[in-house]
Amino acid sequence: MNVRATRLWLTAVIMAAAILCGSCSRHETPAQQAMREGILLVGNNSDPQTLDPQLVFSLSDFRISESLYEGLTIPDPKTLAPRPGVAQSWEYDDKTLTWLFHLRTNAKWSNGDPVTAHDFVFSYRRMLTPALGADYASMLYPIKNAQAFNQGKLKDFAQVGVHALDDHTLQIQLEHPTSYFLSLCYHQTFLPVHPPTITKFGAFTRRDAGWDRPGTLVGNGPFILTKYVLGDVVEVKKNPYYWNAADVRLNGIRFFPTYDINAEERMFRNGLLHTTYTLPPEKTATYRDSHSQALRIIPVYGHYFYALNVRKPPLDDPRVRLALCLAIDRQALVDHVVKGGQIPAFCLTPPSAQYQSRTQLSENIAEAQRLLTEAGHPNGQGLPPIELTYNTSDLHRVIAEALQAMWKKNLGIDIQLIHVPAPEWLDRRRNANYQMIRAGWYADYLDPSTFLELFRSDNEEEQSGWKNPAYDSFLDAAAKETDPAKRMEDFQQAEALLMKEPPVIPLYFYTTILLIRPELRGYENNLLDMHPFDVMYFDPSATTAEPQ
Repeated sequence: MNVRATRLWLTAVIMAAAILCGSCSRHETPAQQAMREGILLVGNNSDPQTLDPQLVFSLSDFRISESLYEGLTIPDPKTLAPRPGVAQSWEYDDKTLTWLFHLRTNAKWSNGDPVTAHDFVFSYRRMLTPALGADYASMLYPIKNAQAFNQGKLKDFAQVGVHALDDHTLQIQLEHPTSYFLSLCYHQTFLPVHPPTITKFGAFTRRDAGWDRPGTLVGNGPFILTKYVLGDVVEVKKNPYYWNAADVRLNGIRFFPTYDINAEERMFRNGLLHTTYTLPPEKTATYRDSHSQALRIIPVYGHYFYALNVRKPPLDDPRVRLALCLAIDRQALVDHVVKGGQIPAFCLTPPSAQYQSRTQLSENIAEAQRLLTEAGHPNGQGLPPIELTYNTSDLHRVIAEALQAMWKKNLGIDIQLIHVPAPEWLDRRRNANYQMIRAGWYADYLDPSTFLELFRSDNEEEQSGWKNPAYDSFLDAAAKETDPAKRMEDFQQAEALLMKEPPVIPLYFYTTILLIRPELRGYENNLLDMHPFDVMYFDPSATTAEPQ
């Protein structure tokens, strides 16, 4: 469904709800009715591109898949510490770099089949098989020989460090020490798929086999898929076969595509949603002043940036790239455009307790102009318009327009804005079909490597074309380093190289800004913006006045 059609649909839904509620003696909104029935109504940004967890790429798709599948571990809603999931316990031998996971004997798929260690071996083999072309296959590279197998250098999967010792014991051998491995185990790339279903649909290496639909999708998470209508809704209901079903308090969830963030806010205000995906920047102050109980601003370990294709002139010149980086007023951008407490970004990696980049760019218009002149383009002379591609969104549009104006004023550079639907935007990123493109990265785990690995020469997730052997060497050294201080120093050296000739324009570090009805409990703030649905529930006693 295109954006215009989506807006018409949202308008129709709002009008229909208003008519329905106006004729109801109790004046019960759809959100109130759904709360009474234990159904969570979620604004979720866009239609899912896939519900195959091994092919999920976007955060909105992951939010659906985390309701349908469960990995060896699950995140604590507040601390993100790994908790037992399918694996009820584990142990680690640091001499052999070997993990042993002991799986629950009562873990089942949604059709009643037992979940076994063999299912995880099958799933990880599928994820790493080159013919599948999984975007996130590199997440499994800490596993022994996983990278070699995924890159076609090793043909025998038996040599990859994943083995089922019996139905309920999974052995995973690592390539090198990985302090955050248990956290990786709850990432979507480590979620299992149901082998008989994948085999039946011929989906082991097919991306579009169609098994991820109601009636055919078999998951092992707290919910099962019951409805999937493009442009309308994805609906899940409580899974009676889930090992911890007795403690799951929601009866179901409905995920709505909400491309238009202004329409999404109206849906929330009109009682059609319990939680939104985001909030229009201009509405933040209103909710902060009048309905602060509904406003949630969550600092997260993520970065909103523009990626640059260094293979396409004039961005093949590092002086032009650096000039673009220096000619931005990031504080004005976060204060007057995005307006959600974001932190201006002057490097790639967000600050954390363990790491803060020593290398910081700055706003320096004079230096930016000098670099552009040195590159042969004083005041932008001789430069054709540079194309900036972004996925259709009001927020992405106003950010692009603000930067377009800054670069014109400060450097004399013309920027041509190109907005495309999310699927096309994703395809352009994967195939490097852009000059400059809107991008962003939410951390997969709490470690600087999740950002710095993006620009490794062989990383398939960012196709900027930037390659630096010294940069790769620092990342290789960090991967093998067991001393935390020395490991962080390797990251410092790598980031210094990256920012010297940047293939990326840092803009700001994310906050998640959304609206949540106060009756919804269990939606906790955390740095990875991960919110397990199995711990959420409604508390009707927390009802407050409705936003007007």
